[in-house]
Amino acid sequence: MVEGSMTQGAGQGPEVERTATLRDFRVPAYVHETGPYAQSTHPGDVVPPAEETYPEGYTPTQRDLPVINRGDTVQVTVDPASVPAPQSATGQGPLYVVGDVHGYLDELVAALQEQGLLDAAGQWCAGTARLWFLGDFTDRGPDGIGVIDLVMRLSAEAAAAGGYCKALMGNHELLLLGAKRFGDTPVNSGAGTATFQAAWLLNGGQKTDMDRLQDHHLQWMARLDAVEEVDGHLLLHSDTTAYLDYGHSIEEVNDTVRETLTRNDADEVWDLFRKFTKRFSFRDEGGADAVRSLLDTYGGTRVVHGHSPIPYLLGEVGSEDGEDDSGPVVAGPHVYADGLAIAMDGGVTMAGKLLVQQLPLNV
Repeated sequence: MVEGSMTQGAGQGPEVERTATLRDFRVPAYVHETGPYAQSTHPGDVVPPAEETYPEGYTPTQRDLPVINRGDTVQVTVDPASVPAPQSATGQGPLYVVGDVHGYLDELVAALQEQGLLDAAGQWCAGTARLWFLGDFTDRGPDGIGVIDLVMRLSAEAAAAGGYCKALMGNHELLLLGAKRFGDTPVNSGAGTATFQAAWLLNGGQKTDMDRLQDHHLQWMARLDAVEEVDGHLLLHSDTTAYLDYGHSIEEVNDTVRETLTRNDADEVWDLFRKFTKRFSFRDEGGADAVRSLLDTYGGTRVVHGHSPIPYLLGEVGSEDGEDDSGPVVAGPHVYADGLAIAMDGGVTMAGKLLVQQLPLNV
């Protein structure tokens, strides 16, 4: 099965105005404003399917996503309301996951407050609750570094309260790390010569983020895990089976990703980035089998992912004429692939919704 080859999301228009159209995929204008939230330097704390092939000319530097017709994805109606999750016998609090943020700090704070995880001052107030971010903190939106600072601070505050706030590696973390480390160094892209710097700019890189990027941000990103299993939920960023290329256990995958970043070889890191940009592995015919290959290998009963915006999975995207500026309607997570996959990217970059969801879902 061939997965989609493009990086995710829609571009951002002038200033911070978001667009629901598919037409504007230009590099967004740099935005010189930051959120009012405090910063911190605390670190955040089977048999596989047949080998996949890349489309001819495949490269993750392509910036456009196709419109996916409604008939292209198997849809499962879901009530986004969660099953109440009482504290377990081990004293752990309820489990929450956050979809792609992409620099939208204000929207993130509002969504966390709506779920009762942050107080009015933006401080952790959820006690022993457990919070997982599914990756992609920067690019396209106005304050990616502010988002990282917030997640790092919440990691310390949640731990002090007996809970935790943790995060996974997204393809945009790999992209930002590569742009900072390797800049214009040529890499073998699989479709000719490319550079991390060009790919970063093409996919919404923000100059204000790069200017504010510090060593502790880089160290924090480079230490992020790629996969985790929590309460039967297999958490990962991308809707791809490419994780199987990096190990047969969660620990092996995470170790392999970290070792790749530690070796600091531009071509190796590019190949990792390229594979993590793949998408749409779980939709269409054979999608449920792709999910099962991950569950059989790493454990869990459901995959929970970000990366591919729900509006694209459902075909709910803005019109090409630009006249409809209402944006896509995203009520909550999208459950599909015979109920085995939960998509969490609500399309905040295209005027959708930044999703924070308590698990398990009531389906």
